[in-house]
Amino acid sequence: MTDAVMPTYARIPLAFERGEGAYLYATDGRRYLDFAAGIAVNALGHAHPHVVEALTSQARKLWHVSNLYEIPEARRLAERLCAHSFADSVFFCNSGTEAVEGVIKLARKYHHHNGHPERTRIITFSGAFHGRSWTALSAANNPKHLEGFGPVSGGFDQVAFGNLNELRAAIGGETAAILVEPIQGEGGIRAGSADFLRGLRAVCDEFGLLLLFDEIQCGMGRTGKLFAHEWAGIVPDAMAVAKGLGGGFPLGAFMASEAAAAGMTAGTHGSTYGGNPLGTTVGNAVLDVLLEDGFLEAVVRKAARLRQKLEDLTVRFPAILEEVRGQGLMLGLKCAVPNIELASRLRDAGLLVVPAAENVVRILPPLVVEDAQIDEAVGLIERTCARWAEAA
Repeated sequence: MTDAVMPTYARIPLAFERGEGAYLYATDGRRYLDFAAGIAVNALGHAHPHVVEALTSQARKLWHVSNLYEIPEARRLAERLCAHSFADSVFFCNSGTEAVEGVIKLARKYHHHNGHPERTRIITFSGAFHGRSWTALSAANNPKHLEGFGPVSGGFDQVAFGNLNELRAAIGGETAAILVEPIQGEGGIRAGSADFLRGLRAVCDEFGLLLLFDEIQCGMGRTGKLFAHEWAGIVPDAMAVAKGLGGGFPLGAFMASEAAAAGMTAGTHGSTYGGNPLGTTVGNAVLDVLLEDGFLEAVVRKAARLRQKLEDLTVRFPAILEEVRGQGLMLGLKCAVPNIELASRLRDAGLLVVPAAENVVRILPPLVVEDAQIDEAVGLIERTCARWAEAA
């Protein structure tokens, strides 16, 4: 019998009926420690009381009215995001892909608005992932994702991630912007160094380009600061965010400085659902928690604990684990064995993780993970590696 759901996912035969904090409970009753967090989406874990209360309270009042009218909840969330970032304005959408499309449009509109309509090309980086729309796939230029979908969308020039010399050589008279993930997620938890990110800012200032950050996976507290680029002490001109922004509710946004957004006037962009009362109420509830005194400092502390324990495992099991990558609670284990097989064995042991490129397993616990749960997860990895090593 044909599955009514289009078979675009290689789904694991596992379904969940409820979650609580860092745990998921399968339909067969088994409990799993969730260090996948919906691929860095469930920033506050599952069924966080404050978020549940905000969602249910708003759901009893008003869900959607369209952007024909003022939406106080969206205005409040935008004002709070701006107050805690470089940005002066925010556009709300429903996903990371839409947010990336938004910053691309913004960059081209910026140069058109400033008398340079020829400046439309955007420089991107090898190993990038910006979403599944045609334009986002074209920006990342991964042949695996583009096969069968015809010619790519024009306007992108790709260079090696981390290579400022190659970047400079790619800049021409039609270059409008640079689009980059401060930490590549799907690409294998590859973190751009602070010097690289500062170099990008300097290049953009030198050539009059916009610096566009994709913080869909690495933003919203995952590295221990609200946004990952803060560690480098620089700011972008515009930035795409999503995933953790809604804590599991479909919510994305792109944020921009006043100068960068000057061309985004009435009618230049829109969204049917983006910024509706229900979604932005949830976003405000997530931000309530992220901005609590000491919350991000606790993420840094917990991340250090997790990283040290994972690095100890790479020393003990070098035939299985090669290195630890990433920052904060966005970590990757570079594997010496097939990462899909390690993820499968960890799932059998009760730990959920996420494979990525370069034979990496992503470790993405919710930001509310407890020390005891970190120890539990590391223990499951340790036992899995020990059994694997013994059987080798």
